[in-house]
Amino acid sequence: MASIIQPLASTLRVVEWDELPPRARAIPANFDPVAEGVLMLHQRQVVAMTQSIIAIPKGRRTGITFAVMLRKTLVAAASKEAGGDNVYYIGDTKEKGLEAIGYCARFARVIARAQGEVSNIEEFLFEDQDPQTGKTRHITAYRIRFASGFQVCALSSRPANIRGLQGHVVIDEAAFHPDVQGVLDAASALLIWGGQITVISSHNGKANPFAQFCRDIEAGRYGEDAAVFTVTFDDAVANGLYERVCWMKGETPTPEGKAKWYAKIRNAYGVRKAAMREELDAIARDGNGVALPGVWIEQAMVLPPSSVLRLALDDDFVRKAPAEREAWVADWIKRYLAPALDRLDKNERHVFAHDYARHRDFSVWGALALGAGMRRQLPLSIEMHKVPYAQQRQITWYAIEHLPRRCGGAMDAGGNGETLAEETADKFGHTHVHQVKLARAWYGTWMPKLVQAFEDGMLDIPADPNYAQDLRAIEEVDGIPMVVKARRKDVKDPDLFRHGDSAVMLCLGWFATLNLGGAIEFTPVPAFPRGFDNLAGDASDQGDDDLGLLREPHATW
Repeated sequence: MASIIQPLASTLRVVEWDELPPRARAIPANFDPVAEGVLMLHQRQVVAMTQSIIAIPKGRRTGITFAVMLRKTLVAAASKEAGGDNVYYIGDTKEKGLEAIGYCARFARVIARAQGEVSNIEEFLFEDQDPQTGKTRHITAYRIRFASGFQVCALSSRPANIRGLQGHVVIDEAAFHPDVQGVLDAASALLIWGGQITVISSHNGKANPFAQFCRDIEAGRYGEDAAVFTVTFDDAVANGLYERVCWMKGETPTPEGKAKWYAKIRNAYGVRKAAMREELDAIARDGNGVALPGVWIEQAMVLPPSSVLRLALDDDFVRKAPAEREAWVADWIKRYLAPALDRLDKNERHVFAHDYARHRDFSVWGALALGAGMRRQLPLSIEMHKVPYAQQRQITWYAIEHLPRRCGGAMDAGGNGETLAEETADKFGHTHVHQVKLARAWYGTWMPKLVQAFEDGMLDIPADPNYAQDLRAIEEVDGIPMVVKARRKDVKDPDLFRHGDSAVMLCLGWFATLNLGGAIEFTPVPAFPRGFDNLAGDASDQGDDDLGLLREPHATW
C-alpha cells in the first residue's frame, strides 16, 4: 500500500532570497523568462516534448533543469482548463531542491506581476505516514503556490514521498539518488492519474538504473509515449552556452575567450577521460563512477577531527643540518605525537598503514584499532607534507614502536616508498610488515572490501573534510574501484593538493586488519612473592643462571 502524504496545516516560514544557492540568485533582475530567444535550441526542444515519460541524459551545466523548471512554472500557474497541474521536483540533495525552487521563484515573479499575484517560497512540512508500519515522520519541503490552485513543490528523494501524488514530476540527477530504482518505480505510478515524468541526470555508470531506464525506453519497453533526449556539453556550446554564460556574468564574449573557456573545462579532467566523456558527453562508463556514496562516508565520520595530526613543512626545512632536523622533529613528536599515542586504548589491538609520498602529495600514516567483530576505528593518523625521508622514518618508527598491542601493518612499497617499507620490515620483521605494491590486481581484491566496510557501517573515521574528499576520489575504472590520478585542492590549505592519500592508507589498513600477526606488547614479570628472594638467592649461589634472570622484569612477545 502506498504511503499517505499530506502537508501540515501551517507554513514554517517564508524562505528569503539570500538563502537560495548562488546559481539561483545569479539570475539577473531584468530576466524575462518568456522573452524570445531566452532558451537555447536544446532547451526549447526539451520543453516542447509532450510524452508522458521523458528521460534526458545530459552533460553537466547544459541548462536542462533551468529550462524544464521554467516550463513547469508555467504549468503550475495555468488553470486546470488550460492544462495546469501540480509540479513536484525531486532532487538528490536539499540544495538542488532549493536551487530549482529558486529558478521557479524568479520565473514566477514575472508571471505574478502579470497576474497580480505575490509568489513566495514557503518552507513547510510533509507528514509522511506509512500505513503498513504506522510510522509517521515530517519531511522538510519547499513550495510556491499560485492563484490557479496549483503549486511547485520540492521534495526529498525518498521514494515514498512520490507515491500518491498527482501531477508533473521532475526527477533531477536521478543516477545519484540513494535509491535510484525506487524513485523511478514510485514515479511511474503517477501515470495512472495522468501527468508527466521528466527524468534528468548525468550518467553514473552503465550499470546504474538510470542508464538501464534510458536503454529500456529506447528498446520500446515503455511504449510509444516515452522518449529519450540526449544533450551533450558540445550540443550546448554549439547552441550558445558560452555566450549565455558571458551574458549572465555581464562579460563580452569573444572567439578567443570561447576557445580558452572550452579548453579549460575539458582539461580540468586531466587523465580521467572516461569521467570526462561521462560528465560532458553523456557516455556512461563501464564502472558505476563514484564507488562511495557521500552518505556512507558521512555516517562513518564519528571520530573527532583532532585525531588527525598534520605536519606540513616548507622547502627550507630540508636545507637544515640533519641533526637539527632530527631534533626539531623529536620535539614535534614529544609535543603532539606522544600524547596522541598515549590516548589510544591500551586494551585494543592495533595495526598501522602508510601511504608514502615525498613532494607533491601527502604521506599518510594511520593506526587502526580492531574492535569486536569486524568493526575498525582510525583513532590516530598523521599527515606529512614535504617531510624529508629521514624524518618520515623517525616519525613512523616512533609511532609503530609505541602502538598498543601491535598486530602488524601494511606499507606502500611502490616507487619512493619501497625503501622505507623495506627498512621498516627489516626493523620490525618481514612477517610483521606487509610491503604492498599498489596495482590494479591488488586494488581489485582489497578496495571492494573497504567499500563494503563503509556500506556495512563497520569503519569509524575522523570527521575531517579532507578524508571525505579523498574517499570520493575512489572511482570504478573498468569495474575496479581505485583512487584516480586527478588531484584536488586540500580543504585546510588551498595551496596544497591531494590525490586520495588517506583513502589509500585506509585500504592498506583494512588489508592489514585481515592479515594479522600475533599481538606484540610489553608485560613485566610480577615481583617475587614474599620469602622467594632467599630461594632465588640460594639458587643463584649454586650457579642457576635461569633463576638469576628472573630478578629483573623482561619483555614477552
